[in-house]
Amino acid sequence: MSSSGEVVGSVVEPGNGPNEFVFVTPDEQAVKTGEFITYTIPVEGTSRDVIARVTNREQDRGLPATFMADPGVAPETVANALGVPNDDADLYRLTAMVVGFYDGGMGTFSNPRRLPRPGAQLRIAPNELLEAVLPNLGIEDPARAEPDRMDGVAHVGSLLNRPTGATDVRLPIDEFASTHLAILASTGSGKSYTASVLIEEMMESRASLLVFDPHGEYETLADIQGPAFGTDGYEPDVEYFDPDRLRVRISELELGDVMAVLDDPSNRMQERLASGWRSMQSSESRTWGVDELVNAMEARYGDDDSSVGALEWRLRRSIQRNELFQPDANVPLDELVAPGKCTVLQMDTLSRRNQQMIATVLLRRLYGARLDAERGRDSDVDFPLFALFEEVHRFAPNEGSAPSLPIMRTVTSEGRKFGFGIGVISQRPSKIDQDTLSQCGTQITMKIQNPTDQQAIEQSVEAAGEDVLDELPGLTPGQAVLSGDAMNTPVLVRIRERRTEDAGESISAVEGWTDAYDSRQREPTRSETADFGGGKSTGVDEL
Repeated sequence: MSSSGEVVGSVVEPGNGPNEFVFVTPDEQAVKTGEFITYTIPVEGTSRDVIARVTNREQDRGLPATFMADPGVAPETVANALGVPNDDADLYRLTAMVVGFYDGGMGTFSNPRRLPRPGAQLRIAPNELLEAVLPNLGIEDPARAEPDRMDGVAHVGSLLNRPTGATDVRLPIDEFASTHLAILASTGSGKSYTASVLIEEMMESRASLLVFDPHGEYETLADIQGPAFGTDGYEPDVEYFDPDRLRVRISELELGDVMAVLDDPSNRMQERLASGWRSMQSSESRTWGVDELVNAMEARYGDDDSSVGALEWRLRRSIQRNELFQPDANVPLDELVAPGKCTVLQMDTLSRRNQQMIATVLLRRLYGARLDAERGRDSDVDFPLFALFEEVHRFAPNEGSAPSLPIMRTVTSEGRKFGFGIGVISQRPSKIDQDTLSQCGTQITMKIQNPTDQQAIEQSVEAAGEDVLDELPGLTPGQAVLSGDAMNTPVLVRIRERRTEDAGESISAVEGWTDAYDSRQREPTRSETADFGGGKSTGVDEL
């Protein structure tokens, strides 16, 4: 790796795109795809260091292929034997895309609209400059920024093409917490691990977090509690809500929610249910159940109405016998969320439908509370909120129905105005509702090989250009592309190590088989412990 400031190449010509140029370098290790380089041009009388990102790399010149015909003989040996000079034989042709220069007055990157002239020298961008200007921090003087002292940023890792820790990469929390976040990766690539890194960082900023955990992957976040993650007397709080604490008050449901849990009610049933539901919703009481609802329908249609009778049977089976739904109990919002608190909803023992119903009702209540707070009305949630959804395709599917889908779309499209952000996590982007995914302004994309999932990312993620998509299949676990509103340009990163224990590691099948086998070998078998009438069994029937 060349040191910062060292000349690594020379410009050859403009590229195919309006912001692309081609350059050559003789050093195969100096510049890799995703690396950042700089060139200097005058802009309105001021010399500016313009940053560009390498997007493609190929060999332009090398030793002839015939020198490599024998794999047992190095091509350099063949060249020396023939008297062919090979010290400077290799030459690499690379394409770079202009990112821009940092405009302190605007607090953002500006595109100079000028490519470097042919022959211009290119240098590796300094670590300190990249740390300050790659994230969309909006600071006036990036050259004097001290990243370790910046407030409201999340240290997620370091540049992949630099030595580990040489160039730290940070995300501005305000950007992804308000414009929503997507973490997309194949199974085993580290998406939940990366989400936990972000949670650690956000809790240091006294965030109010709500994690929807359908598989129990966040049980070790309790390690965040204590002074190690806090400053100035602040200690983060982590609370787990197991299924026994998750309750939905029946009056908080909407008619569409009830339709979703019933078994395909007929048109006559829907008509009677709608009438009874309106009657109960118009009453002053908010603590009513199936009995009161049935009474309301019978009062209008008679107690011998066959449709009401069929509805009663379905309501009692699907709602009254489901412990999730209660006439009077729910989850108090002031117990659920608070600044400096991360609440994990452990839903791994619940059915998918119950998980969706919990998400539906809680999101509606939280969204309404944030709306009240921003409009000056009394609210239990008078602070910004961020909700993180593991396996988001369960709650916002691209195909099929889910009662949680409408409110997911509402929060991702309108939540920014009311301080309600959402983070979505999935290993199958193609299975996520595309309206929901497209509203996620910041993306952390890890290894994705499935062509259908890559296509979904291309269609829904604005920052996912062809060069970003080309990187995804070659990433290894723990490597990611950061892009979108929180970054001034897509960046290849190596995710940092967690400070809490990882609970999402894959189970070793071989280790599990070995342990189980050894355990069974140590236990006496049934034939060894059985008493066959006090005598010893010979295995042969006595005549």
